[in-house]
Amino acid sequence: MDVAEDYDACELVGEATNKLVCYLACVSRLVKQPLAVLIQSGSAAGKSSLMDATLAFMPPEHQIRYSAMTGQSLYYMGQRDLQHKILAVAEEEGVTQASYALKLLQSDGELRIAATGKHSGTGRNQTESYVVQGPVMMFLTTTAESPDEELQNRCLALHVNESPDQTVAIHQRQRAAYTLGGHVLGSECDRITRIHRNAQRLLESLPVVIPWAEQLTFRHDQTRMRRDHAKYLTLIAAITLLHQYQRARKTRTIEGETAEYLEATLDDAELANRLAAEVMGQSLDALLPQTRQLLGSIDEHVRCRARDEQTDCSLIRFTQRELREAFGWGDFQLRRHLSRLVELEYVLSYRTGTKNQRQYALLYDGQGQNGERLVLGLMDVARLQTNDLTPLNSQPDRPASQNDRTSLPARSASDGRSNTGVGGATTSTNNQLRSTDSKRTRSPVKPK
Repeated sequence: MDVAEDYDACELVGEATNKLVCYLACVSRLVKQPLAVLIQSGSAAGKSSLMDATLAFMPPEHQIRYSAMTGQSLYYMGQRDLQHKILAVAEEEGVTQASYALKLLQSDGELRIAATGKHSGTGRNQTESYVVQGPVMMFLTTTAESPDEELQNRCLALHVNESPDQTVAIHQRQRAAYTLGGHVLGSECDRITRIHRNAQRLLESLPVVIPWAEQLTFRHDQTRMRRDHAKYLTLIAAITLLHQYQRARKTRTIEGETAEYLEATLDDAELANRLAAEVMGQSLDALLPQTRQLLGSIDEHVRCRARDEQTDCSLIRFTQRELREAFGWGDFQLRRHLSRLVELEYVLSYRTGTKNQRQYALLYDGQGQNGERLVLGLMDVARLQTNDLTPLNSQPDRPASQNDRTSLPARSASDGRSNTGVGGATTSTNNQLRSTDSKRTRSPVKPK
């Protein structure tokens, strides 16, 4: 099943990365820490269309949609009404009053409130506790340029394509809907939607083990990276669960109890790296030519020093004076472009404790030269494939490139069904589990 092509068949053109991320985020509703999505764009740009098209592929009983929510509304829902569901709100402004509850639900996985009520027998006031259990996947849209920062950093922020070319493609699809072929395509969309919904109903909540989790790397210079790292791992788990019926399930036995789990593959990490780069990454094309030239010069300078000193590039520290002497740049010119690199987090700045003197470290590692987006600090899957890894306790994380493309599983040739699945995410390694392979591959149950 090609998810992106199925979106196209259901009249949502373009937005290839956003389609996959939204779909995988909905799949993640069954893991312990689901992803949350915030689609940000101007009015009439298509953010609601992207949300509606994604939710159309999900079973109606697995989603709850609201136009707005009051501040206390979440606290008085049923204890399991939200558990492993998709909570969709059309506009972020509609959850302004309930933003605090949403933040807690996303971070803690449950809500608890103590309220005063009357005893049914005595009529006296008493304290009653209300508990709403998660986890829940949140799906929001907004037109605000600066949405709630605390809510935004808990979400994957997606931006809709607002280019003229995208508008032309949308116009062509709108006109095609009024042709004879458009009516035929509408019937095909109904069939595709039924397939996706039935496939989603087959999903099981299974733990996901990432065997090489301890070898993965991620930036650690800012506290917000803690949440971004969790999103990255959940993305890998969601991809693994989407291929549940294409993987051999394994079993583990702990304290006499046997449970099944799935193992992530390098292909899952490769796709996660690509999507993370598109969603959380940045592009060198956004840099001014001189700023980009300085970045390349610093990268070459750091590599030369690392070779001469026989150390890792991440351990090299340099000063502005060192760069001025190495490149022959003027003081104002260097400070201007170096501050831009620090602002965009290609370079880290450290205080040395001596007056206002600073030292710098390079995060960039040479990737993105062709304009592709990149996330600094991710482990290159090629290194995992060749086992070219340095123990984690020997050096800090280093950035690595990731841009190879993979695709989601193809539709079965026999019946056209989705061979997909879902489960929860852990990062335990095999030696932490007393596991044995079940040496069997499950075939999906044909949906009725």
